[in-house]
Amino acid sequence: MRVLLLVPAATLLLSSAAARAEVVEYACKVRATGQTQDVKLEVELTVPTDAQVGKEMAIGWHGTYVAGSELRAPATGLENDLNLYAYAGISGIEKLTSATGVAALEPIIPGAPISLPATTVNLKTTSKNPGTGTVHVASINFGTTPSDRAIECEVKNEDARTEYPLTIPGTGETTSPSPSETDTKTTSPSPSETDTKTRTPAGAADTGGGGEAGPDGRVLVGVGSLLVLASATGLVLRRRRVVAGL
Repeated sequence: MRVLLLVPAATLLLSSAAARAEVVEYACKVRATGQTQDVKLEVELTVPTDAQVGKEMAIGWHGTYVAGSELRAPATGLENDLNLYAYAGISGIEKLTSATGVAALEPIIPGAPISLPATTVNLKTTSKNPGTGTVHVASINFGTTPSDRAIECEVKNEDARTEYPLTIPGTGETTSPSPSETDTKTTSPSPSETDTKTRTPAGAADTGGGGEAGPDGRVLVGVGSLLVLASATGLVLRRRRVVAGL
């Protein structure tokens, strides 16, 4: 008879986020001299199970050297008061790509292995959006500040890295709506076209009459009136002369 064991989802989530050790190969370079070294670390990442939108979370990082593959300080030595800067990459969650942690190092001895922090380094980040993604080991650097790096170490076996699940429940960031665009352009109505043309009735130009007399018609009418008046005056004078002769 088969017995089915039901494992609560919460248990699976916790086990998937528990610390695990994996061997990570690094290619390290001393910036001042160009000297390179191949280094191997056993790295444990601990992914939080209580991550929330808008709240800082910490991904635990703990590294120890694989025997015989330690990172050694150059023979000329390095300045003291150096820090370890460890990084984790994050995929699958919008606007969340990495987490960063820093830890102080012990004094460095020229030519000797550089000691790593004995305690877990918290790599911190904050997500503005919910989602489900994965976390993986990324580069480590040694220096006085993140930008002033004495030694840089990049992951060589990227395809072999373990992907740890990360879930961030909740709702995304609230985006304030942009103010509505108001059309402030004032469109002035084009002035109505006024017909200022003088209309000449059909036939006016040819005859000077008919309907509304045009300019040519008015001149002819005036000339005709003067001729009629002159004729009438002439007839009156002739009649007077005839009567006088009689």
